[in-house]
Amino acid sequence: MKGFNPFKKFKKKNITEKSAPGQSASISENEVFPLLPLRDIVVFPQTMMSVYVTFKPGINAVEEALKRDMRLFAVCLASNESAEPSDAGTVVRIVQQLKLPDNTFRVVLQGEYRALVVSLQSDKKSHYVMVNPIKASAADLFLAEDEALEINALMRAVQKSFAQYAEYTKKISTELLTAVDKTENAERLVNIISNALAIKPEQKIELLGIASPDERLVKLLEVIEMENEIFSIQRNITGKVKSKMDRNQREYILNEQLREINKELGKNAVDDEHAELEKNIVERNPGEEVLAKARKEINRLRKLQSFSPEAGVLRTYLEWIVDLPWSEYTTDSTDLAEAEKILDEDHYEMKKAKERIIEYIAVKQLGNVELSYDSASPHPIKGPILCFVGPPGTGKTSLGKSVARALGRKFVRISLGGVRDEAEIRGHRKTYVGALPGKIVQSMKKAGTMNPVFLLDEIDKLSRDFRGDPASALLEVLDPEQNSTFTDHYMEVPYDLSKVLFITTANSLHGIPYPLLDRMEVIEIPGYGENEKLAIAQKYLVPKELSENGLSRAKISFEDDTIRDIIRNWTMESGVRGLEREIARCIRRIARAAVNKGYGKDENKPIDKFVKKIRRSDLEKLLGRRKYKNDVVYKEARIGVSYGLAYTETGGTMLPVESIHFTGSGENTVTGNLGDVMKESARIAFSYLRSVKEKYNFLVKDIGKADFHIHVPEGAIPKDGPSAGITLAASILSTLCQVPPKPGIAMTGELTLTGRILPVGGIKEKLLAAVRNGMEEVLLPEDNREEWEELSEDIKKALNVHFVENADSAFAILFGRGVLKKGKKGKATHSG
Repeated sequence: MKGFNPFKKFKKKNITEKSAPGQSASISENEVFPLLPLRDIVVFPQTMMSVYVTFKPGINAVEEALKRDMRLFAVCLASNESAEPSDAGTVVRIVQQLKLPDNTFRVVLQGEYRALVVSLQSDKKSHYVMVNPIKASAADLFLAEDEALEINALMRAVQKSFAQYAEYTKKISTELLTAVDKTENAERLVNIISNALAIKPEQKIELLGIASPDERLVKLLEVIEMENEIFSIQRNITGKVKSKMDRNQREYILNEQLREINKELGKNAVDDEHAELEKNIVERNPGEEVLAKARKEINRLRKLQSFSPEAGVLRTYLEWIVDLPWSEYTTDSTDLAEAEKILDEDHYEMKKAKERIIEYIAVKQLGNVELSYDSASPHPIKGPILCFVGPPGTGKTSLGKSVARALGRKFVRISLGGVRDEAEIRGHRKTYVGALPGKIVQSMKKAGTMNPVFLLDEIDKLSRDFRGDPASALLEVLDPEQNSTFTDHYMEVPYDLSKVLFITTANSLHGIPYPLLDRMEVIEIPGYGENEKLAIAQKYLVPKELSENGLSRAKISFEDDTIRDIIRNWTMESGVRGLEREIARCIRRIARAAVNKGYGKDENKPIDKFVKKIRRSDLEKLLGRRKYKNDVVYKEARIGVSYGLAYTETGGTMLPVESIHFTGSGENTVTGNLGDVMKESARIAFSYLRSVKEKYNFLVKDIGKADFHIHVPEGAIPKDGPSAGITLAASILSTLCQVPPKPGIAMTGELTLTGRILPVGGIKEKLLAAVRNGMEEVLLPEDNREEWEELSEDIKKALNVHFVENADSAFAILFGRGVLKKGKKGKATHSG
């Protein structure tokens, strides 16, 4: 109560400002009393209340009353100090008082009559109020007979409602109920009941201040009925909850009794939930080990109460066993021609991948495994583990769906990109809250068969952290010798994955751990050449986008030159995802133009009458300005500039290398966000050129005293790998001899200290990058000749390729004799 001032809201008033209802403001009817403010306590006349007075103004008021006639004016201050205090209060008499050791008082107060504050006066120690009694008006005192009957009716209604309130609360004494029933005075009845009600102080203050008896009775009746309604709703809610709990308890007791009765009679409750669960598991034919585990868990479940947490865990576990396929298989298609037709319908080219699927179908047909999946077979044919590797947008994921359609199997897919928790693969132990099986078992439940086509997408994007290594968890899944007994942490029983055809996809093999890569059969899905992209666009992409954009019935076509122009100037990719987006943009713009002309909404202009042929001249209007202009490639020869070819996760790309030299202290600087391997290739190139300085006409007399700076443009893009060795050496040699390399020629190959050029990977992707960037000739290592022979004719015709075994042969093609010292001869071996 520290800092509390109960008088700060009372305003000093003149005696004539307010009078009691029905009375004139005469001095003779006003009395002066010490003011006793009470917090959240309202004292009514004809009642007694014990109060602790603990703050200074109240203590002073009690001491002052003890000196006078033991009478005070008690007024209630609500908890909300921002509210205006009431002028209504009660004149009370101190019946008993006890001063406590801390100078506070415990007093018993008896209410005498209600009154209104007329004015407030203060001295240095105490506060006094002049009050005017609240009395009924003359009209209220002399009631007509019918009005008196109404008062009696209200009193009976209040007495009846209060009796119901007492029944609800169970806190009203019998003596108080008897006193209420015997009371015949309306004033006394309201006072007694108001004092007994457990309501807010504001409501009690309102009841205290009403003068008219009938108005007080009506207000009191409203308050009691509202409280009774609240109690009724609470009782109803409590009854429902208790009824539900009692019903569950009753069901448990009856089930226990029924179990004991059946036990005495020697009968089994075949219709109970547990027996039904066991029956369903047996029907799935899961194998003896699984069946034994399931029966053990069912026996544990029978001993538990149905509403216990452990019972819920066991029931969920057993439902998983019921839902999983254990002996369900789909029959594979054996028609090789039909399978090949389906694969060709969905995808263009991809010869290696399609041939592998056809081979698998042929082997299955010879083994006659499609007729009987007999686990006792001496040589059961296991599902292969295929890994499709290639740039984005080449159709790896959609090829998995086509394989499932060609085989007549169910298809399921999970994305492994960003997965870093081992439990995502193997599941959590079922003792954990909310535990579930891993993605493998969940997907098998979704498939509903034991031999689906299972696509593990983006396997090179797996991550790892403190929760384990998902790639290691996949070692068992993707091993044909082990996955017949794959064990999920949640299921805790072996599950046969050997009949599943697993297909994984990756953009690069570098992100796949070697033990996991060793278990998979890698099939490369290379990027597409210009003619391949043209065929894919006309055969697949244009019809698909026309259908998705509501123009399948319209007569819209793209000229071949139009699509070629989109490929060359609006896309720079190995796949066709960007090409599909640009074609979709064209078609959406055309759809908008068609709607603006009234097609599709005018009965005279049905959409099937809309005709449009898209030409090259329309592209800039439809797609905007060109995105790619091959700015990294100079059309003219430049000293110190050579062009390499690189293979990234997104396909092939051009890798220009620039170098300069200037007088210094022999420092070599390499920039362009290069990896350690590429920096080593630069050092190897320097060392090799210094070792053959007697052969070439270096204009730099002392290489050890010259500074060199090598830069690979687009410095924000990380670059690494050894295949730029010959490119770096050519750039440095051009700088040393001040002779530019032949323009329009690109190269790739790893350079050794002795000048040998070693083979590299990603030949097709690199050559496609050379074609996209307008190169005419390419230098390749001699050992990559076989890969060149397997490429399509459109790539071979677009480029003149030279195969070289060493750096001297490469330099002879790039520079001719311009870099040799007089009297030296260079040797070049090449073919085109």
